[in-house]
Amino acid sequence: MAVIGELIKRAIDVYGLLTSDPDPATAQREVLQQLLTKAKLTAFGKKHTFGKILDSADPVQAFQQEVPVHDYDTLYKNWWHYLLEGHQNVTWPGGQNYFALSSGTTSHSKYIPVTDDMLDAIRRSGIQQVMSLKNFDLPSDFFTKQIMMLGSSVSLIEKDDHQEGEISGISAANLPAWFRGFYKPGVEIASIQDWDERVHRIAQEAPTWDIGSLSGIPSWIEMMLKEVIAYNKLDTIHDIWPNLQVYTSGGVAFEPYRKSFEKLLARPLTYIDTYLTSEGYLATQKRPDTTSMALIVDNGIFFEFVPFTEENMDEEGRVKPAAKVLSLQDAEENVDYVLLISTVSGAWRYMIGDTVMLTDKTRAEIKITGRTKHFLNVVGEQLPVHQMNKAMETMQRQFDMEIKEFVVAAIRKNGEYINKWVIGSDKAVNNEQFAAALDAELCENNKNYKVARTKSLQGVEAAVIPVEKFYRWSEEYKKLGGQTKIPRVMKEEDFLEFEGFVATVAG
Repeated sequence: MAVIGELIKRAIDVYGLLTSDPDPATAQREVLQQLLTKAKLTAFGKKHTFGKILDSADPVQAFQQEVPVHDYDTLYKNWWHYLLEGHQNVTWPGGQNYFALSSGTTSHSKYIPVTDDMLDAIRRSGIQQVMSLKNFDLPSDFFTKQIMMLGSSVSLIEKDDHQEGEISGISAANLPAWFRGFYKPGVEIASIQDWDERVHRIAQEAPTWDIGSLSGIPSWIEMMLKEVIAYNKLDTIHDIWPNLQVYTSGGVAFEPYRKSFEKLLARPLTYIDTYLTSEGYLATQKRPDTTSMALIVDNGIFFEFVPFTEENMDEEGRVKPAAKVLSLQDAEENVDYVLLISTVSGAWRYMIGDTVMLTDKTRAEIKITGRTKHFLNVVGEQLPVHQMNKAMETMQRQFDMEIKEFVVAAIRKNGEYINKWVIGSDKAVNNEQFAAALDAELCENNKNYKVARTKSLQGVEAAVIPVEKFYRWSEEYKKLGGQTKIPRVMKEEDFLEFEGFVATVAG
């Protein structure tokens, strides 16, 4: 097997020598032209004169003038609902065999069309990620080890003319034949709907596998590793998977989980971030000397950027019609942007809901900084999620604790607004001291928050609770595992419901 691993590594190295990353701006213009050309005879393409856009002197500018920005609700209401009713050639040629059910942080499920072209694009992006491993110092035998992909169930919901499920389950159900021998836990276990049962089966089978890498959302990967360690009476996961070397994270910031995660290991792993969403595979970390991810600029997705400022966003966290929208060529580094995508699944100028920051424009590298609706600004706080994450890192050091999850809301108390935080940790601390320290940290690093604290924001409260209560809430109101994420910001009504639920959970 070592010989096979050496051959694979050499093939990757040769591929890297023969290919180079494209110029991002040029690649993006070509992608947009390809998208418009293929979709110009769809109902959407005819409505928005794709043929005319293609003939214009500047297709990017014409595209931005002719096609409005969409969020999910407007795209579904005006176009995508026809797809669920069985119509074809609506926003992309032909139909689709799959719909990805979004399990993000919104209160209702979204039905995202997943076309064959998108599945092909996801596979190609996966190959780009594999090929980028040449940049990481990995031994040859790593390339012969198995990959644990902990996503949602591959047992999809059968409908008349399509199947439904989370994107991780759809992707796993469409793995190429050559990859299935590397993929664990395998289709049988991955088809189990119940999260606890699926993880228990993984723990039972774990001694028979030789896992080299893990892939999945940090909180659920950590829960799985703890179950494997407990069931098999181990000290660390390396006792059973000694060749585990890589963890591919995605969807949420890994840093808050690092301390507790590494307690389950005999040695640190190589950590690689990816950006796979229900709408497509958007970016992957391609080099070890950064925590940023490179946008996949040449593979069926056209990116646009809206400065994440108060004048560009409405009260529901949507881009205003008159907002200035930039292409990758015109966007700047170190600015928070709302990300828009147009894709081979027929999403057009679609507000995916994430905010990103370009960290290296020449490499098209980004960091996810938060969510458009995870921006607390009820009474002028103007707190983005990335600042909340940084504050939690400081609280971890200050109180010598591990913070796995948190949620915040602006709620009314005695007729005045306060910020109420619920913190998920396995260590009890003084809630009043924690709230005061968090308040001071946010005041120091966010001038708008500091001003709000002298005017309309009358107080800050915090409740530190066992993190297991967050997961029990997720199981009750969403589900465990897969691509499921805990929201960071809630509206008052939802927060009070959440607070009431966790109060009833023992622990």
